[in-house]
Amino acid sequence: MEHPDDSEATASFAFDDTPLARELADLSARRRALESAEVQLSGTTRVITVSNQKGGVGKTTTTVNVAAALASLGARVLVIDLDPQGNASTALGVPHTADTPSVYDVLIDEFPIADVVQTSPESPNLLCAPSTIHLAGAEIELVSQVAREHRLKTALDEYLAIPDHRLDFVLIDCPPSLGLLTINAFTAADELLIPIQCEYYALEGLSQLLGTVRMIQKHLNPSLHLSSILLTMYDGRTRLAQQVAEEVREHFPDDVLHTVIPRSVRVSEAPSFGQTVIAYDGQSAGAVAYREAAVEIVQRKSATETEQES
Repeated sequence: MEHPDDSEATASFAFDDTPLARELADLSARRRALESAEVQLSGTTRVITVSNQKGGVGKTTTTVNVAAALASLGARVLVIDLDPQGNASTALGVPHTADTPSVYDVLIDEFPIADVVQTSPESPNLLCAPSTIHLAGAEIELVSQVAREHRLKTALDEYLAIPDHRLDFVLIDCPPSLGLLTINAFTAADELLIPIQCEYYALEGLSQLLGTVRMIQKHLNPSLHLSSILLTMYDGRTRLAQQVAEEVREHFPDDVLHTVIPRSVRVSEAPSFGQTVIAYDGQSAGAVAYREAAVEIVQRKSATETEQES
């Protein structure tokens, strides 16, 4: 006759060994690891452009959530919203109506960035230079401007030259194209972060993007380099996602972050509340993944820092 305690122990063991239980245990362990993770900010400003001309790969989602995660680590972060849709501004809870001073005024009318920067309600460490609908016409207007490729860099350099404007990171959210707005972002940045979704055709168009980066390096900004690739929309239950992740890691073994961003309802819901997932549900799987990615990005030294050390 089976002892009652034995059946309870068997049921408990069976539950503990389910995929859901293993997933929850793994998430708890990752949360604990994040709490004990040591990050040391370099004291220099790292300017990172987040770009992929392929739409729907999680550029804006990555920009705002990495920025919020960096701010939670104590970094002072500025997000520059270069996408006319203004989704990054929305996610950071920053007003960006048509009459709001914005990045458009910086690029076209030479406003100082300080005149358009707003503080996100999420954190005093999290700043945003918002986009408005006017930015949609900036591609055409920039064509006739003097030094059209350098306008963002010039404005950003002037902003960072003021001691009160000390920043640890600047993250630039690009539109899904390789036009003059994206070229301005490439010219202003030292590092490029490419989000790649774990879907079919993930690498399609990537060679064109990297070709554009090489042209920027040659003619406009020699210091620009690919520093990180982040795999997004990962569903570990599908063989396709695993194959895409393997293929990307095979092509870019030194550039892909260890962290992968899972498909997450919480990540998708957060912008509708004008929040990043870090503020919306900081303990969710998506938030934990973005916090892990932020720790990795901090720990990956920029090329400038590496040169200074050597």
